[in-house]
Amino acid sequence: MNDELSSEDELRLNVLFNTDLKAVRIDESNMTLWALTPQGEASVPLKPNERSDRYLKRVREQLSGHALGSPGGYPVHLTRWTRQSQAGLSTQHLAQLLLIAEEEAVVAVVHSPSLTDELARYAWWCMPTIENARLMLMRDVVCKGNMGRTLAEFLVENLAFLHEDDVGILDTVAVMLYSGVLTESERMAVWKRGTSRNSYYVPFLELQSDSLPSPRPARADHGSVPPLAGNLYSTMLAKALSGQGQAFLATTATILDRPEIQEVVNHTLNALANWCAPLRQADAAARVTARAALLAAAPQFEAECAALDALAAVDADSVRPIFLKTTAIGSLMRRKIQPIVIPLLDSIAVLRRG
Repeated sequence: MNDELSSEDELRLNVLFNTDLKAVRIDESNMTLWALTPQGEASVPLKPNERSDRYLKRVREQLSGHALGSPGGYPVHLTRWTRQSQAGLSTQHLAQLLLIAEEEAVVAVVHSPSLTDELARYAWWCMPTIENARLMLMRDVVCKGNMGRTLAEFLVENLAFLHEDDVGILDTVAVMLYSGVLTESERMAVWKRGTSRNSYYVPFLELQSDSLPSPRPARADHGSVPPLAGNLYSTMLAKALSGQGQAFLATTATILDRPEIQEVVNHTLNALANWCAPLRQADAAARVTARAALLAAAPQFEAECAALDALAAVDADSVRPIFLKTTAIGSLMRRKIQPIVIPLLDSIAVLRRG
């Protein structure tokens, strides 16, 4: 086995090492090394003098020796370490990790809380994947920087590739909404995908419950809710019967009527619990007093108050005993959770009628 690179590659790499390198990646299918410099991209067609996999290992050892002072290369087998133990690394060290053409090193940079907008740009050049875009958009410094729009546009364009990956959809849409960099048209485009896969709706319920993209008309008797200052039921009922409240309830019903996986159920129930937080956080005595006061002023809303109580009583813990005993998804899962879901759908129907 040859211990050295071909003389041509040795020369070209030494030339690169004398430039201000920002990032390096290797296209193994074409045996080409790409480097990013302040002047743009530079390519080095590799000329292996032994088996390709061995030769690429040697190239990476050269890169690691130059960037990290460690010719042994990067410990790519320590995946858990690279993804969880980067908190103490300086931005300088993170920048060095982008010079060794190891995908796991790029992932380590992406996971680091020390990530900067500039490092995000270089990491993105190295490895533009949906997962990396999601992770980087979780950083406020990236959302507010130049890379925020780039990553958001990429995710919008590539949502279709998630197909039926409901967990991927939940994570991706949540990050996009959290970032705050979507345009209104992009936000609406993501929302409309919920017509074909209702998991797209879930992050909207979690993060934007009071500003959903498609509000519905307020219930006809919305104006009849007594405006009782400080009354929990007056506040919740007014919210439920408003246009945004009706949209929230309708969307929640759409999801719970046909969820595909357990994670969708859990996230939706927790979103509902958060929406009902004023009632959930009040003690029993305060609720009894507030409900009595509301019904004394507007007795026609007794069924609606009972429906609000039913909604406020559930969260993901309500289905946990069921999910601990099964990994079912789809129609089988839906049958198993009917005792929880059907009463919720009935209560939502009460709040939407009128």
